[in-house]
Amino acid sequence: MWNPFKYKPLLSDEDQRFQIECFEWLLTNFGGDAFYKEAQLILPTKEFFPTHVESPESAAETTFNQVKDYAGLSEWPCKLEAQEEDPNAVVHPTIVLQNMEQNPLGTFSANTDNEITITYNPTILSNPTGMVATFAHELSHYLTGTAAEPPPGGWENWEFATDIGAVFLGFGVFLANSAFNFQQYTDNDSQGWSTSGGGYLSEAEYSYSLALFLLLKKISPEEAYPHCDLNIKACLKKAIKELEGSEIVSKLKEVKYVEKNS
Repeated sequence: MWNPFKYKPLLSDEDQRFQIECFEWLLTNFGGDAFYKEAQLILPTKEFFPTHVESPESAAETTFNQVKDYAGLSEWPCKLEAQEEDPNAVVHPTIVLQNMEQNPLGTFSANTDNEITITYNPTILSNPTGMVATFAHELSHYLTGTAAEPPPGGWENWEFATDIGAVFLGFGVFLANSAFNFQQYTDNDSQGWSTSGGGYLSEAEYSYSLALFLLLKKISPEEAYPHCDLNIKACLKKAIKELEGSEIVSKLKEVKYVEKNS
């Protein structure tokens, strides 16, 4: 009999399995002391991002270097570049072009000399949370691209695994809060509403990844809750409850880190 009050898990079995397999992959390739002793829960506070900057461009450079440092990649060489500005969709107070192609929030690339370039869309300069999330995602690309084997499901799943990798590096609050953004815009000639999403996972999926990170690191969820949007906080609480009632985290803790030169 159908029961409208039956408990529904936060994620489908397939999505949950992918998350667990990604964490197994990340712990195997990038775990050990680097994760259990050094990775932190990075929060949108002055403690983590105290710098005052004089321009949006310097904010990008400064924030990027801070994210690199927290990710443990400060010594990894790469170049940061701004993309060209997106085209303006508002061509008249009563005319807004729909479905205009926009530049990605960020990109990661390596040339034939293995020189790494990360780019960012200038639109993120007005959104500090999105800026940190974007940089964390692209730096996760840099890190996970060095894995000894492809992510679960193959390299076609790399973007999804990269987002989970950014949570694994400690930036889960930023990724989750950037998953969906609904806001009003107003300028001299027009106003309306805009939606935007950062990353490749849903709010529920980011929350589940963040819950795994917190439980693996033995960090109290109470440290994260005050900095989470309402939807994220609700999803995170549900994920924590589900995981604490399972053996998933204890089994993940048994995953052995394999050094690349071993």
